[in-house]
Amino acid sequence: MLDSLRRVLLRPLTMIGIVCMMSLILFNGPTSIYHYLTIAQLLFVPIVVEQLVLLKRWQKIIIGIGQFSVTILYFSQHEGVILFCILAYLMSTFTIALLGIERFLRRGFVNTAEIMIDIGLVYLVMGGLWFLAFHLQIDTGFSPIITWLTAIHFHYSAFLLCISVGLIGRLYMTRYYRFCCTVIAAGPMLVAVGITFSRIVEILAVSLYVVVIFSISYLVMKWKLPRWQGLFIRLAFSTLCFTIIWSLLYAFSNLTGIVLVDIPTMLDFHGIFNCLGFGLVIVLAWSLSIPPTKHQDYLFPVSQIRGRLITSNEPHPGLVDDMADFIDKEKIPALICDFYEQTTHFHLTASVQWATWFKPMAFIYQFISRRMGQLNLPYSSRSAVMDGQIWKVNAMLDGREKPRVWQRSIQGQPVFNAIYSQHQYENQRYMNIALPLPFSSMHGILQLSTKNNRLYLTSDVQGDAGTYLAIGKSIFKMPLHEYFVMREEQERLIATHEMTLFGKAFLHIDYTIRRKDNMY
Repeated sequence: MLDSLRRVLLRPLTMIGIVCMMSLILFNGPTSIYHYLTIAQLLFVPIVVEQLVLLKRWQKIIIGIGQFSVTILYFSQHEGVILFCILAYLMSTFTIALLGIERFLRRGFVNTAEIMIDIGLVYLVMGGLWFLAFHLQIDTGFSPIITWLTAIHFHYSAFLLCISVGLIGRLYMTRYYRFCCTVIAAGPMLVAVGITFSRIVEILAVSLYVVVIFSISYLVMKWKLPRWQGLFIRLAFSTLCFTIIWSLLYAFSNLTGIVLVDIPTMLDFHGIFNCLGFGLVIVLAWSLSIPPTKHQDYLFPVSQIRGRLITSNEPHPGLVDDMADFIDKEKIPALICDFYEQTTHFHLTASVQWATWFKPMAFIYQFISRRMGQLNLPYSSRSAVMDGQIWKVNAMLDGREKPRVWQRSIQGQPVFNAIYSQHQYENQRYMNIALPLPFSSMHGILQLSTKNNRLYLTSDVQGDAGTYLAIGKSIFKMPLHEYFVMREEQERLIATHEMTLFGKAFLHIDYTIRRKDNMY
C-alpha cells in the first residue's frame, strides 16, 4: 500500500498540487483548507486523471498551469491576472474533457464502465464553466454561493463519482448496476434542471439519486474487493449515504418552504464530509490501484476508402465468392447461396417502412442523403425496383480482403454504395461491409447463421459483430443493430431487414428477390 501511495505522490501533477496546497495553508491563512473546490482542483482531479490516462507532455503542462492558476487567484486582486487564471483553469478542464471524448470515440457505445469514466471526464468542463461564472460574477440566475456550490457539485458528484462508479464497474457489472450507472450519469444534470426549473423535478431526481447511492453502497459492501482499497471504497460510499440525506432534506426544504437544512448547514456538514469523507478517501482508494479495463481494442480490418468511391471497370458477379466460408450450405436452399454468389443474376424489389417515431428525422435526413448518394433510402413505403451492379475494388486502396462494391439505385437515384469484404476472428468468419461517408466509413460487421432453412445475418451478437463508424484511426461502435432474415418461397427469395437504435426499431425493409431469367 505504501509503495502505491509513494508512486502516486511522485507523479508530476500530484507534486504540483501538494506544493500549491501547502502554499495556501502556509501563506493564505488557515481557512484555505476548507475551500472544498480548491482541494478538488489542486489534488483530487489531477491525481485521478494521472492514474487513469497516459497524459502527453502538453496535456500535463496545461493541467499544471491550471493548478498554478487556481493558487494564484488567492494572492492576486488584479483583474487581468484573475481573468488569465480563470481561463487557464477552464482550459485545463477542456483538456481533461477532450480525454473523455477521445476515449469514447475510440470505443463507442460499448462497455458501461468505460462510458461512466468518459462521462466523468467530460463533466469536469461544466465545473470549470461554473467556476468561471463565479469569479467573473456572471449572472446565472442564482446567488454567487449557489454558483460556487454548483462548481463544487460538478467536481465531486459528476467527475469523482462517475469515474468511481465506472472503476467499480470494471470489477463487477450487473444489469441493476447498469441502471445505477445511468442514474449517476444523468443525476448531475437532472438535479441542475430541477433547481433551475422545477422543485418537484429536483426532489424526484435527488430521491432517485438517494436510492441509487444506497444501492451501490450495498453492492460494494457485498462484493469482494481488494483489502485496503475495498475498505476505502466502502468508507467513501458510506459517507455518501450520510451526505445525500442532507441533499434530500435541502431539496425538501426548497419544495415546501419548511427549512430543515439551509446553505450554511450544507457547507458545514455536507461539504466537509463530501470533501474529506468521500473525495479524499475515494482518491486514496484509486491511488492504491486502478482496476484494469475489460475492453479490448477493435482489431478487425476497416476500409480505408472515404468519401465518394471511384470504382474499377471490372465487374464481379457476387457479394461473396463462396457461402461455405460462412455457413453450412446444405442447411439452406441453394437459391439463397446462388443469390450471394451470383448477385447480379437477381432482380430486387424493396419496400421501405420507417417507424412512426423516426419519420421526422428520416424526412430531414433524406435531403442530406440525396447529396451524398449514400444511405439514401426512399421516404415512401411504396414498392420500388432496386437496380444493382457489382464492381471489384482495389484491395490496396481499401485495405481489406477481396473487396467489391454493390451499387444499388432506385430509378437512377443512388441508394447504397456498400463495399463487401470478410474477415475471420478466432473460429468465426464475419461479413465485413463498409459504406464510405465524408471523411469516414460506416461498417456493418455481420455474423451469419442458419435455422429452419433460413439464413440469418445480424450485428447483435458477441464478438466483432456490430455497427461501427471509422474516423481516422478511431473505430466507434454505434448503438445500431441490423437483423436480416432470408427464406425461399415459390422459387423466389423473401428477405426482411430491420434496424434498431438503442434497441428500438426505426427501419424495416421487405425485399422480394427473383432470378432475372425466372421473373414471370
